[in-house]
Amino acid sequence: MSTVPLENKKDLLPEVDDASRDRSTMQKRVRQRLTSRRATAAAIIIAVIWTIPTLGLLISSFRPEANIKGNGWWNVFTDRQLTLENYADVLSPGGSQSPNLLSYFVNSLAIVIPGTIFTLVLGAMAAYMFAWGRFKGKDSLFIFVFALQIVPLQMALIPLLQLFTQVLKIGEFQLLPSGTYAQLWVAHTIFGLPLAIFLLHNFIAEIPGEVIEAARVDGAGHSTIFWRIVVPLATPALASFGIFQFLWLWNDLLVALVFSGGGADVAPITQRLAEIQGSRGGEWQRLTAGAFVSIIVPLAVFFGLQRYFVRGLLAGGLKG
Repeated sequence: MSTVPLENKKDLLPEVDDASRDRSTMQKRVRQRLTSRRATAAAIIIAVIWTIPTLGLLISSFRPEANIKGNGWWNVFTDRQLTLENYADVLSPGGSQSPNLLSYFVNSLAIVIPGTIFTLVLGAMAAYMFAWGRFKGKDSLFIFVFALQIVPLQMALIPLLQLFTQVLKIGEFQLLPSGTYAQLWVAHTIFGLPLAIFLLHNFIAEIPGEVIEAARVDGAGHSTIFWRIVVPLATPALASFGIFQFLWLWNDLLVALVFSGGGADVAPITQRLAEIQGSRGGEWQRLTAGAFVSIIVPLAVFFGLQRYFVRGLLAGGLKG
């Protein structure tokens, strides 16, 4: 019996031409609605309203301390006194009174990048098995995973911390030591998996069954199908969820406070931003500069993956 080489995935496309045409037609209809005059006007209004606070934050970060505390940022149009002292202050590695955001910036990257990758990989694998795997109790288990999203994160913090410190240890040796990145990675992965599995399952389940069956006929196992067929086809959905997960981890403060142990060695930039405003919240000049430094990476990630994000939203909202 002749078989189609698995490496040449283009040979599988003719089998799903009809589904592809239907999906393309629906995508065109969605794009037409989103690019209408009303939609464009609404998008411009929302963008302006959304951008004004960011613009105010940017302007305030360049204003002297006295001006920030004395009047609003819009007064910059009449009093154009600007300075770089705020950024020099928050980025300076100097004494104990210096915010020194650079080290916390690195800590955030060390927390967010592995936490996002672990959640994406494990969530995609689980989503694939729920969509195309064959095992007893699959539907009931998927409903259970979906229901985990209902559990408030705050209710799971203390039990999870007790699990790390009191259960997961051999004698006096902790498998996940306190005050390390490991606890943060595992905690963020656990909290992110239910949503990741649910969203990625919806996308992966829409992959035409003919593609999966053709691969199985060629002798491909689950591992080969997942890495060589599902992952390339699900790239828009993976990128979309990856953006959300990255932003959520980058902006997180609560989980970091609980599992970082309060030490500066693994504390993220959000923890330092909460500290540099001072005991009475009066260090606005530091806070504005530090906040704008902290949003550079999320903005770069969003704009760098924007095309995948849009494709993921369109594909995830359409039925093939």
